[in-house]
Amino acid sequence: FLLDAELGFDGAQSISPCLEETAVELAVECSSYRKAARTLESIVGYAVLSHEAIRQLVLEAPVSLHRPVSQRHGRVLFVEADGLFISRQGKGKRAKEEKILAVHEGWKRNGSQLELVNRRHYLHEGEGDVWERFEEWLMNEYAYDPCRDLLIINGDAASWITACREYFGKRACFQLDRFHVARELRQCLSGHPRWREVRRKLAKQDEEGLLVELNSAVGTLGDEGKEQQLAALIRRIESMPGCIRDYREWLSEQGVETTGMRPMGHAESVMSRFAHRVKSRRSWKDQGLRAFLRAMA
Repeated sequence: FLLDAELGFDGAQSISPCLEETAVELAVECSSYRKAARTLESIVGYAVLSHEAIRQLVLEAPVSLHRPVSQRHGRVLFVEADGLFISRQGKGKRAKEEKILAVHEGWKRNGSQLELVNRRHYLHEGEGDVWERFEEWLMNEYAYDPCRDLLIINGDAASWITACREYFGKRACFQLDRFHVARELRQCLSGHPRWREVRRKLAKQDEEGLLVELNSAVGTLGDEGKEQQLAALIRRIESMPGCIRDYREWLSEQGVETTGMRPMGHAESVMSRFAHRVKSRRSWKDQGLRAFLRAMA
């Protein structure tokens, strides 16, 4: 049938390509496969697919993560890196970390909303160095040029994330994610006389002033655990000069115009979307999780 051929529809299939794509999208957007099946039923008017059938569609979906941008908007790429520990099925199996990086080229306003320009997600699959594989991916997706382009990388203090400083060197500016820093500072200093000033220094991204305040607070917490936690945080910040500093200052030193650039911190919202769908007391088989994360990305 010519219409089937034009639509790429195999007559032996029970559903059309459009319905299959819609089912996979609902599986990603809804809170569960069962919720996706109920939503699809409300759209079509009858029970089209069971939750298990939708799960099989996700496993078999021909998802391609290769979507190169058609046009670059500058020489700066913004990277938000984080890891997500997800439970695995099977006796004795422990949760494993999935390394996820969100990349974009900046911000643009769409009415009253801000949108990220050319946002993509990198899922680290298989073996090999994260940042080496990520750089290859950047070359394919963003036509990244190591001799021209600059990276702003935001993340927590996980060793695989901070390793970007050695890998990229002067081509990148690494920032400790302020959400994680603020949370750790609150655990140590909430209610302390210096807490308000510490918050003010962090909000201004005054790294030198923040270290002065933190060092002044050492020995005054009255709790050995908090003292050790604060000392470890101070050592971490001092070991990575510039990790609290505003990245826009660094870009200005490189001759880059920073008008319209905003503070980093998109990583936690990215992780919350992934976490909401794949955690929540769920456990996965490796094949199912990999297929689902690819569809979600």
